[in-house]
Amino acid sequence: MDVHRSFAQIAVVEAGVCRDEGRIGVRPEDLRAWAEEFLEPGDEVALEATTNSDAIAVMLRGVVARVVVSNPRKTRAIAEAKVKTDKVDARILAQLLAADFLPETWVADDRTRRRRRLVAQRTNLVKQRTRLKNRVHAILSRNLVATCPHSDLFGSAGRRWLAGQDLPGDERRSVEALLRQIDFHGAELTEVEQDIAADALDDPVIARLMTVPGINVTAAMSIVAAVGDFSRFESPDRLVSYLGLNPRVSQSGNSPAAHGRITKAGRGQARGMLVEAAFSAARAPGPLRAFHRRIHQRRGFQIATVATARKMAVLCWHLVTKGEDYAFARPSLVAHKRRGLELAAGSESRRGPTAGPSRDYHIKELRDAEKALVEQQERAYEVLVSHWQPQKPAPPA
Repeated sequence: MDVHRSFAQIAVVEAGVCRDEGRIGVRPEDLRAWAEEFLEPGDEVALEATTNSDAIAVMLRGVVARVVVSNPRKTRAIAEAKVKTDKVDARILAQLLAADFLPETWVADDRTRRRRRLVAQRTNLVKQRTRLKNRVHAILSRNLVATCPHSDLFGSAGRRWLAGQDLPGDERRSVEALLRQIDFHGAELTEVEQDIAADALDDPVIARLMTVPGINVTAAMSIVAAVGDFSRFESPDRLVSYLGLNPRVSQSGNSPAAHGRITKAGRGQARGMLVEAAFSAARAPGPLRAFHRRIHQRRGFQIATVATARKMAVLCWHLVTKGEDYAFARPSLVAHKRRGLELAAGSESRRGPTAGPSRDYHIKELRDAEKALVEQQERAYEVLVSHWQPQKPAPPA
């Protein structure tokens, strides 16, 4: 099936002969009618990954023996074809499926697809709100307004300062209109984050990932939504490659391998959240900060941050597949994250002696004691790395 938005071109390989079967609609009723009339329980169906391919694959899985959703980047016979039409694409897909040469992609379940939609919606709202804030800053800049003395221009104190600035009438109206739009997007963002928190509240995988410094509920949800089932990756390197955090490698003949920038394959949103989490973990005490500092001294800040994001992806794979929490986690910080997740999901706020374990995070003595312990583990990691020597290969038997 060469799938488009309103139709799909069909080609069939049967007894080694390929033939065209015309077009069908991709509405649910069209797909059901076509499946009942033409498909058999032993058939196999192939289609490329598109916007609506997951929904089509879910509908057809209960009718045929196998549904293969192929990766269009790896279907080189279609991407590099000199003659490229819907009929040609459908024929190539059918022939590759019959020869079992079609690269298959994983089809997410309903919960994972819902999580991906929530994460994408949140990312879109954050981008739109950032764009509006930048327009306010641009208005202040072109009118020679001094920098806001408050940390947040769009907080209560910052808005009072902004209301007292001398701006032309049209610029003042533009700022007020932008502030109204910012408030609207902020309210929508709050609702989406509440849905994310409610979905993540009882998920043990997200709770385990949140034990890692720098990973909050948003980053954990982005990783889980992008990966889905961690067990489908045989090794952490496969997960790193899926997230696009591995470097490009070019090697031929006797020449040494040349490493380039990261591939940036897979979901960019999850990769971006991992990089943000790495930036946060690089400022918190612990082995991750020591790793970031060591790479920073040799390769620079940006490469060190991406390398830390890669290490955190490997760490996430080990934690989830082995069912363990992060060994160097700070208990009060983890409880503080957990309480923030509960509050975001709509839990009732508690004060006083019944505040729960998250109150330890606000006790300076306990917080400093945990930081001192984690800093000791950071120094132990630095000593371990400084004395590490690569092992020589074992002699042949």
